[in-house]
Amino acid sequence: MNRKEGINDEKNKSLRTLVYHGSIWVIGLLMIYPILWTIASSLKAENEIFRNAASLIPSEWKWGGNYARGWEGFGDLSFATFFLNSTFVTTMVVIGTIFSSTLVAFGFARVKFRFRTPLFVCMIVTLMLPQQVTLIPQYILFHNLGWVNTYLPLIVPAFIGGIPFFIFLMIQFIRGIPRELDEAAYMDGASTFAIFWRIILPLTTPAIATVAIFSFYWTWDDFMTPLVYLNDTKLYTVALGLQMFSDPSSVSAWGPMFAMSVASIIPQLLVFLFFQKYLVEGITAGSVKG
Repeated sequence: MNRKEGINDEKNKSLRTLVYHGSIWVIGLLMIYPILWTIASSLKAENEIFRNAASLIPSEWKWGGNYARGWEGFGDLSFATFFLNSTFVTTMVVIGTIFSSTLVAFGFARVKFRFRTPLFVCMIVTLMLPQQVTLIPQYILFHNLGWVNTYLPLIVPAFIGGIPFFIFLMIQFIRGIPRELDEAAYMDGASTFAIFWRIILPLTTPAIATVAIFSFYWTWDDFMTPLVYLNDTKLYTVALGLQMFSDPSSVSAWGPMFAMSVASIIPQLLVFLFFQKYLVEGITAGSVKG
């Protein structure tokens, strides 16, 4: 009887494992299907993209046509210009976000100053504000400063406060670092900034990597902010460049648009492949104390 029960338990366990892994495969395919469809559409002829939309296999492979047309861009602007613009803006935003988030987080986590708690509460409250609420006041401010149609509205905010989510993430990570390290450094004559630079900053490398990766993703994908502040086509980022392929009033170049969409995913994919270890480590390390 016990032997039968053991055999049944093994069968049930195998069945559960099969169902679990089968479900994961189905969910994974559903999640990756839009990317596969975009890649397949970038290799189809223009008139086949929506006529044969359900199929991931083109009837006639267009290996270089859509990509070549998309990379040519518009007029005297190739799509490489949009890639360079996005690379510049994203790099500066990542640097600014790391700079401001680490400094502000260190102040909240380690430095005792007046009104620290009310200011921290205000920062947390801003996490719940949608971007649309602050969009008009920010535009008025930047317009009065003469920053419209420049990269300054996209870059400068990252250097003077960053994103509250990143500050909160860094605060939680720094609070997990033993204060005895600060006290030992203070006893040796280190200043507050020296403690931050020589003690805290090197120990927060996993969290900094997480902040950098998320900041890269969000800035590279950002469509709304460049749309609001940039008017000159030469300043457009990749997101705005892709939008130029779509023209509701005439004909949309779907093939080149899908081709450049695939090309725009490549930097994000490479960042994920090479830095996913730091991404997971940074997220999990900030949640564990002791």
